[in-house]
Formats: sequence, C-alpha cells, structure tokens
Amino acid sequence: MQHQRREIYPVIQAFIMEYREKNGVAPTLKEIAAQVGMPYSTVGRYVKRMETQGLLERSGVRMLTTEKDQKIAEQFRRIPKVGSISCGLPLLAEENIEEYYSLPRCWVGSGNVFVLQAEGKSMINAGIDNGDYVIVRQQETAEAGQIVVALVDGNTATLKRFYPHLEDRVVELRPENDEFDPQIIDLKERSFAIQGIAIKVLKDIS
Repeated sequence: MQHQRREIYPVIQAFIMEYREKNGVAPTLKEIAAQVGMPYSTVGRYVKRMETQGLLERSGVRMLTTEKDQKIAEQFRRIPKVGSISCGLPLLAEENIEEYYSLPRCWVGSGNVFVLQAEGKSMINAGIDNGDYVIVRQQETAEAGQIVVALVDGNTATLKRFYPHLEDRVVELRPENDEFDPQIIDLKERSFAIQGIAIKVLKDIS
C-alpha cells in the first residue's frame, strides 16, 4: 500500500499542474478521481495524506496547489497594473487596478510595486516607447535625474525625469525627447507629488 501511494502521488501532482495550466484553476477531487481511475473516497484520502506531508495545500474546492506550485509562487510577486500614463500630453491619473501580473521577485524586489503602461513618445531616448510597461516602486521621494511618476495639480499623472530646483521652489519634469519641452512646476502655485520611481521597462521586440 505504501508503494502504491508513492506511485500515485506524482500522478496526482502532475495532473493538478497540467489541469491548472490549461484551465486556470485546479481540478476538483471528482475530476482527479476520474483521471487516475480511482474511487472519489480513495483519492480524497490520498489528497489528505499529501496535505499532511506538505506535498499539497488546499483551501477550497479548486484551491489545490502542489509543492512545485508553492516553490514557484515564492519566486514571483503579484503586481497590479494601475491604468496608463502619458509620456507626452499627460492623462488623468487612473487609480483603479485593471489586472495583475506575476513578476519575478528578483526583478521587482520588496516594497510596494505597480505597473503602468506608457503612452506617447516623450521618453523614447530613455528606452520607454509607446505601449511599454513600466515597473514603478511606490515612494514619495526621488533623487535628481531619476524617472518618476509625478502627480501634478492633484489629478494629472506623467512620467518624466525629475530635477528639483528647491531654491526657486520649482520642479522641472524633463522629457527624454528633444521634440518635447520640459514642464516647469511652480510649487508656490501648483501642487506636486511623487508617486514612485521607474525601476524597469518591459517591452515587445519589434
């Protein structure tokens, strides 16, 4: 019986992973039983033993995860895509999360991170083209020359290089395209806030 368990465990794990890859969710116990050709109650006992041994985790009908799934999950983070941002004429900031991406932890590190999609051509010399996905680390400060997500006047977001001129109480948002002029924000008259700094760009290869 012990030998049979060791043989069936990898079969169950492989089916769960294959099923999730095709369907986006794990199979039910009934579907596993049909696949391996065993009674529902027998599969239920096997799955329970596999949970005890740390080979599976279960938190619902279709929430079975294998040991390999868990190791993979530890290497990735679920990152929200928060609307789009203009790299030319700024668009209104969009705070609603549109979808989530799983990105390697080694890419994004720790802290709060989100993704924005660039629009326009004002940052092309920095390697940010129209339609690229920009990974942003959320923070309220930046060093001169860093590419920031800036919120201007409380409702307009833009992606530019940040150059503060604190002695004059102005901030320069500089594009990376000679066809565009810098934006000069007078802090005495307008509100300005840094929402994050760009740390990586994801793009299609044409």
